[in-house]
Amino acid sequence: MKLFNKSALLLLALVLFAACGSQKDVAYFQNADVTDLSKSQYLFDARIMPKDQLTITVSTTNDEAAVPFNMTVPTPYTVNSRSTYSQAMLQTYLVDNNGFINFPIVGQLRVGGLTKAEAENMIQDKIKPFMAEAENPIVTVRMTGYQISVIGEVARPGTFTVSREKISILEALAQAGDLTIYGQRKNVQLIREDATGQKSIHVFDLTDANIINSPYFYLQQNDVVYVTPNKVKAQNSSVGSMTTLWFSATSILISLTSLLYNILK
Repeated sequence: MKLFNKSALLLLALVLFAACGSQKDVAYFQNADVTDLSKSQYLFDARIMPKDQLTITVSTTNDEAAVPFNMTVPTPYTVNSRSTYSQAMLQTYLVDNNGFINFPIVGQLRVGGLTKAEAENMIQDKIKPFMAEAENPIVTVRMTGYQISVIGEVARPGTFTVSREKISILEALAQAGDLTIYGQRKNVQLIREDATGQKSIHVFDLTDANIINSPYFYLQQNDVVYVTPNKVKAQNSSVGSMTTLWFSATSILISLTSLLYNILK
């Protein structure tokens, strides 16, 4: 009886130990109670990058004054197999590799590397000379192609459009359905390309609350987040492949044996 009790206690201890170990591998922000988050007190503002698509709206008290700067394009659609055009939509501007756009009247404008607010102020200064002195135009810049991708061990990998032009790595993972149980919380990789085309890789540890202080906590447009699989997933994949090969070899061996038996009997 005593031996049984000791065995039961040992088994319980092993289960508890395994549970604690797995929690350390899965739980986020394990040191949140001792982490200084004062460095995270800043507001992120995305900067315009090459290949971004922008919509730029100019508003004035005199509607006619803004017309030359609000270029529009007709939107095609089909009715009864005939092509026609709907109400015109604002022209989008593609930022070239050098960070420039070609804006009506004023010509080439360098917007690459600027925040939206900086771009709005710069465009406002450029168009004022072409308006009446009393006009104070309002310029609104929006990024229409702000996208990030999440791949690897997440529930719903894919590319997501960010409507508010601001997203943290945690929000990106949430959009992808969070990590699966096979995802490594301590090895989440961020692949980023800067304005010159240079790629870089940054590693996150989601179990460490200091991730919030990281300069890469907020994602830029076109960032790719990759969640690496853990050893269990890799082993399962290997076992699955070996099992398939084993069954195939066994099937071939049985077929050959049956063939030889029929020939020799």
